Amino acid sequence: MKIDLKQLSALHHGSIPFEETIDLREETLYGAKPFQSPVQLSGEVSNESGVLRLKGTIKTIYSTACARCLKPLDILLTAQADMVLSDDPDAVEEDDLFVLTGDSVDPADVLVPALILQVQMTYLCKEDCKGLCPHCGADRNVTDCDCEKKQIDPRFAALRALLDEGE
Repeated sequence: MKIDLKQLSALHHGSIPFEETIDLREETLYGAKPFQSPVQLSGEVSNESGVLRLKGTIKTIYSTACARCLKPLDILLTAQADMVLSDDPDAVEEDDLFVLTGDSVDPADVLVPALILQVQMTYLCKEDCKGLCPHCGADRNVTDCDCEKKQIDPRFAALRALLDEGE
């Protein structure tokens, strides 16, 4: 949804609200497509004494897996943005400045990057998740496996044999 800024520029204290649902199912992040739920955008573009400003919120469900046990997780992600909109082509985009390329702005262009910045590299199903056994693959949160607790690196097996002979 594009918001035409020409009519807003004529008003000194006007605003144009927006509310939209967008589809990010094809967006790839960390090798996966985690945005399988609709993405909700809402907010307003306002003219505050000649300064155009976009304030908005974006929220969706981020589908991922626990980094330790691979259990599927759905995380509610929310981001907010408060950006000054500038039509100066020489302006450098900063944390609170968005450089316009025309006479309109798409709120998704401002809010989607803010949402992606909220994504963490890893998520856990619970803080004390025990993960998977590296040998048999059993979920240690559900069951205790019979794998030897202290596995020996095969590269050090010869040294271990020397220690066993000395006993």
